Amino acid sequence: MEEYLPWIIQAVAGAVGGNAIGALRRNNSFGPLINSLLGALGGIGAAQGLQAGGMMEQVLALVGGNANVADGAAGLVGGLVLPLIASFFKRGS
Repeated sequence: MEEYLPWIIQAVAGAVGGNAIGALRRNNSFGPLINSLLGALGGIGAAQGLQAGGMMEQVLALVGGNANVADGAAGLVGGLVLPLIASFFKRGS
């Protein structure tokens, strides 16, 4: 279970971010389910991208060295960004 904890934290934080951006952009929101899915994907993608790019150390330094908080922060930002970008491509907006 410990090996999956970072992914779970990233997905949950991303889902929170996806729903937060959905609430802020009500007119272009996809609804809670799609916002959650896009947010979770964005959260995992952002955190894994930072890890692969070697930049997670900087995030760790910003949050005081706590890996779980760093995963949550990266997931939250990714969860905000992916639904935001997708909302610009939504038809009828």
